[in-house]
Amino acid sequence: MEDYSDYAGDQLVELATEELCEQKGLPMVLRLWIRNCPELIAAQQPVLASFAGQDKYTKRLNFVLGSLYTTKWDGRNLLPKLPLPSYTVTTIAGAGRFLTIQTRTDPGNVE
Repeated sequence: MEDYSDYAGDQLVELATEELCEQKGLPMVLRLWIRNCPELIAAQQPVLASFAGQDKYTKRLNFVLGSLYTTKWDGRNLLPKLPLPSYTVTTIAGAGRFLTIQTRTDPGNVE
């Protein structure tokens, strides 16, 4: 699970950077305040990895040759006053390798 949480933390950083920084998903006031959005999100990788490693956010199904991980992270529950998107990441794992097969984003009320 530790290897997966590191992998998932990296994937969540990529998703959040794309959604919040590159697609201008942050509200205008926050865009003016945050100077380097990608760097700020990348600095949160250990925290995101920690979330991904918790049973509360990630479900793991074990099969004979590998595992299926589904991580659901809802930014609206994490910081209720800030309209953050929610993410669902589905990953297969086998022989020490991870492959994300599906990502879904629900932007919620991000303006």
